[in-house]
Order: sequence, then structure tokens, then C-alpha cells
Amino acid sequence: MKAIRLVEVGRPLERHEVPIPVPGEREALVRVRAAGICHSDAHYRAGTSPAGPLPLTLGHEVAGVVEAVGAGVTGLQPGARVCAHYLATCGDCSYCSRGSEQFCPQGAMLGKHRDGGYAEYVAVPARSLLPLPEEIPFAHGAVLMCSSATALHALRKGRLAAGETLAVFGAGGLGMSAVQLGQAMGALEVYAVDINEAKLALAARYGATPVHAGRADPVAELARLTGGRGVDVALELIGLPQTMDQAVRALAPLGRAVIVGIGRQPLAVDTYRDLLGKEAEIIGSNDHLLQELPLLLELTRRGRLDLSQVVARTVPLDAAAVNAVLDALDEFRGDVRTVIVP
Repeated sequence: MKAIRLVEVGRPLERHEVPIPVPGEREALVRVRAAGICHSDAHYRAGTSPAGPLPLTLGHEVAGVVEAVGAGVTGLQPGARVCAHYLATCGDCSYCSRGSEQFCPQGAMLGKHRDGGYAEYVAVPARSLLPLPEEIPFAHGAVLMCSSATALHALRKGRLAAGETLAVFGAGGLGMSAVQLGQAMGALEVYAVDINEAKLALAARYGATPVHAGRADPVAELARLTGGRGVDVALELIGLPQTMDQAVRALAPLGRAVIVGIGRQPLAVDTYRDLLGKEAEIIGSNDHLLQELPLLLELTRRGRLDLSQVVARTVPLDAAAVNAVLDALDEFRGDVRTVIVP
């Protein structure tokens, strides 16, 4: 089968011909119908976030059709439409037992620690597969499994409550889901902060108040829009020290800044002004949880989360096309979300 693989850090991905994987015990073989291209994949290629062992097939946003199942798999039949929770975990340790499987000692992430979905087929633990409703296209199902799921987890970590205000720093794939999910969770007002006019316009169509960070200081603008108070929850989805700092400084008293973006540089904080004086919090958000995904799928099935404008385009399973998307993401000029359709 064809697979697009990371062979060397800092080098373009390559197309390889590799054997179709054989599903092991409690695994399923999925024929990939859609694989999202995430900014994290650009980080893996660049070495900002280590991935391996190499060579490695990238791709952790996967949706497709079950082709075959391994020994010990029940309740899952060939032909089923599915999307994949990207963490392969043991299911038995203390972390998995209490629903914090992202810390499973045996955990391995599709497309980072084991072969992922930039291929025609992928082997996935059966417990990580969820039924994909007929109402949700495969391309949307793939994006839900990282972009949207990460946004939902971050909002839950930030304890967003009905009637609170939310600022989303970064109006990309995660940001568009965060805007909509924040509204579904009862946010009184959602602000989208970015420098890309097209993305801000899309966020506005999804109900957010746009804040153009290239035209005004977003911290001052958020203060103005909230009557000097600041926002209750700020999600930082970019990974730049500047936007992390802005997310923290934009908080109201008792506010929570949730840091999701991956970056190489540390965050410096004026602890008295920005934390102690406000009793504010900085919270790290890591991945998402299997238990959160059924709600996410149901919200999407009911139309509360609309990805029709988020999935901006599709590309074939072609190394040059995929590398071009990753190049654009490296330069923060990519489309909202691009999906590979093998």
C-alpha cells in the first residue's frame, strides 16, 4: 500500500510502498477514507515535538471503514464506518481506569509513536474506534478526532461555565471548533483573536466577535469589549510566547488561561499582576479523552458543531501535496483544515 512517511527530521515526507498491516489481538484494520493534516504533524517533521521511531507514517486524524478485525474483537464488523481516537492505550492501568488515558505508560499515539493514517490502511486498537454516524462525512470525522476533540478537552479543562466569556487565540481548525463548542457550552460571548482576516471572517460567521490582533493590542481590545473586566476563559491555540502572554493578561479575576499550542520558547509571567492579584490560573491541556468523543460526535450529528467551512480543501495521498500543506502550516499561512483523501 501507499504511505507518506517521515524518514528524517527536518526533511520532506516521502511516499513509500509498505505492506498492509495485519491487525493484532484486539485490533482492527481500517481502510482510510480521510486523514486530517494537523499543525502537530508539521512539528513532528521539524522536530519541535519528537516523533518516532523512524521511518514513521504520520497522521493522527483518521476516519474510514473497518476492513478486518483481529482476535478478541467483538461488536465491530467489517464495513463499519468509524473514526479513531488517536491514543492506543492498555485500558487497564490506573490512568486508563480513571479516564486519563493520555498518561498511560504504554500509550502510543497514532502518527507519532506508531504508524498513522497518511496511508491507505492503518491498524488501530478496536477500543479506540468509535462509530461514525452516517450524517457526518469522513473528512469531518477525521478532523473531529484531533482538532475538535482537543478544543473540547481544553474547554473542559478551563471549566467554561454557562454565562462566562471566552477568548480563542488562534482561529484555525482548533479555533473554529472552540468557537462553536464554547457557544454550545453556554458561553455568553466568544471572541476570536487572530491576524488573518479570512479566518476572522469565518469565526464571525460561526458567531464569534472578531479581534484583529494586527490592528490593535488584543488585550486592550478584549478589555474594552468586556467593559474593562477581561475574559473568564482564554484558550491559546498557537504556541507563541506572545499569544500565550496575551491570553494570560486578558483574563478577568478568577480567569483561566488554557495553553494548548506547542512552542519552543518559555512563557514569562508577571505572577503578581497576572496571577496572584487576580487569583487567575494557567492550565496545560494535553490531548483529549476517549470518554469525551461520543458527546463530540453527537453535537456534530445534531449540527451544533459545523465543520463544513472548517475543512477548507482536500489533497490526494501524495508526498508533494502533503509537504506543501505542512510548509504552509510551518509559516502560519495554512488553510483552516486540509484533509487527505486517499
